[in-house]
Amino acid sequence: MTIPEARRSPPRDQAKSGPAGFGPAWLAARVRGVSTRWRAALSFTGGALGALAMPPFGLWPVLFVSFPLVVWLVDGAAERAGGPWRRARAAAALGWWFGFGFFLAGLWWLGSAFLVDADEFLWALPLGVVGLPAGLALFPAFGFGLAGWFWRSGWRRVPLFAAALALSEWLRATVLTGFPWNAWGMAFGQGDVLAQAAALGGLHWLTALVLFIHTAPATLADAGSKAARFAMPAAGAAVLALVAAFGWWRIPAGPVPVHADIRLRIMQPNIAEAERADPAFRAGAIARYAAISGQEGAGGERLADVTHLIWPESAFPFLIDYTPEALDDITRMLPDGTVLITGAARADMPLPGEQSYRYFNSIRVFDSDGRSLATYDKVHLVPFGEYLPFDDLLRRVGIRQFVHTPGGFEAGNGRAALNVPGLPPASPLICYEAIFPEEATLPAPGRAGFLLNVTNDAWFGMTPGPYQHFAQARLRAIEQGLPMVRAANTGISAVIDPYGRATAQLPLGVAGIIDAELPQPLDITIYTVFYAIWGAGLYWGVIICFCIAGFSPGKGR
Repeated sequence: MTIPEARRSPPRDQAKSGPAGFGPAWLAARVRGVSTRWRAALSFTGGALGALAMPPFGLWPVLFVSFPLVVWLVDGAAERAGGPWRRARAAAALGWWFGFGFFLAGLWWLGSAFLVDADEFLWALPLGVVGLPAGLALFPAFGFGLAGWFWRSGWRRVPLFAAALALSEWLRATVLTGFPWNAWGMAFGQGDVLAQAAALGGLHWLTALVLFIHTAPATLADAGSKAARFAMPAAGAAVLALVAAFGWWRIPAGPVPVHADIRLRIMQPNIAEAERADPAFRAGAIARYAAISGQEGAGGERLADVTHLIWPESAFPFLIDYTPEALDDITRMLPDGTVLITGAARADMPLPGEQSYRYFNSIRVFDSDGRSLATYDKVHLVPFGEYLPFDDLLRRVGIRQFVHTPGGFEAGNGRAALNVPGLPPASPLICYEAIFPEEATLPAPGRAGFLLNVTNDAWFGMTPGPYQHFAQARLRAIEQGLPMVRAANTGISAVIDPYGRATAQLPLGVAGIIDAELPQPLDITIYTVFYAIWGAGLYWGVIICFCIAGFSPGKGR
């Protein structure tokens, strides 16, 4: 089955939209006509350009170039391929190159983690910097291939393409424990105004909208009537205007009310990951943390004025429960009535029939007498970072996880509120967990009063990684309508209100403290209502609408 004549390049007189005929149709005709080799190169370039839409750059308008470009490339490949299977295969190849360019340009900073213990992990640097992007590119390859199978002429290919690629992004977020880092929805999710739409449908809903809005201008290059060419761009512009209008309407002019009886202090120590292995640091860790925690605040606040002191993930290079002198130091440091919330690895006794201790990446809560008040064990662990998939097999060939915990960490028993004296129930998120929208929602019927995120991004240095992590974490506050308290070892630490606005913040790469009050939550958001009923909620609704539009009756395929 061939692509209809309407899909082929328009005559030159139809392509003109300015001097010398340069315009969308002129450009699209040349993109469609490139050779197979140049199609791969252009698709890779379009994906790499799309990485500029992600934090810390935030140049989301570049997607108005990236997505029409690849639609025109698929047009050209589909014209040559013929039947559905060949179209799907050609489109999937373009999708892989597009994804490889995007992930390579957006995740290169992962190589920093391999340089921390370079003598042990340097050999694996190409696997992390090149191999992971190559593997992740299989997801957009699937999305492109699915769209290619059903590729249609005219405006219908826009909603079909958006639906297929949005589905592939959802799969990326769920398959093999998921990796939704730099989902396309983050193009809008990193700002204030456009990010408010996440309160309606969450990250995946934003992804579907971003894909549709930025793919829509591809039809400007089509042959046919002006109405046919402008229908999708007009629809995309309308959706973008509605998203922006909702954001402007939702964000209040003033600050959010706060809990009057809560005084928070976040300590950001800025400890390099390599330094944590130094015996000198291990001996003086508590003293160093105490010195930073005891600083006078910008408004003259003292540690004695603080109700809750928060330290970042894995604050101790030892097991605090088996280091009584460290607990004694904490007791001497904390004023009466002040509660310490800190990240800390912990160990359980071996299970019956086993000989090894079980280790957990946890949040611990201690009072000023050194008593343990509450614990949360991380549920969603980082593959290869905190545990080793196919452990027995990989250890036989000398591969281990990044953390130096024997056997890696065990996953906690499940999501649960962290109940800290003097605070509303917290939804705890340790590091990697904050990139997953579903991890922020507590099991029914409870609802948290705030999100607590502790993390250690020292592995990634002064790269885009920590900025991307921070942006994804703050989007959880908008989705849930909850404030977030974030303590990060090297930054970015912050107190964030339920609209995603940082009320207090420390930049990346500095040591210091934040003194702040805890904002109050909003009423439950539409996103959390839909999530409780049917998972990803409005995301599936918009995918269905895209499919209905894409498969609506019309000419050709």
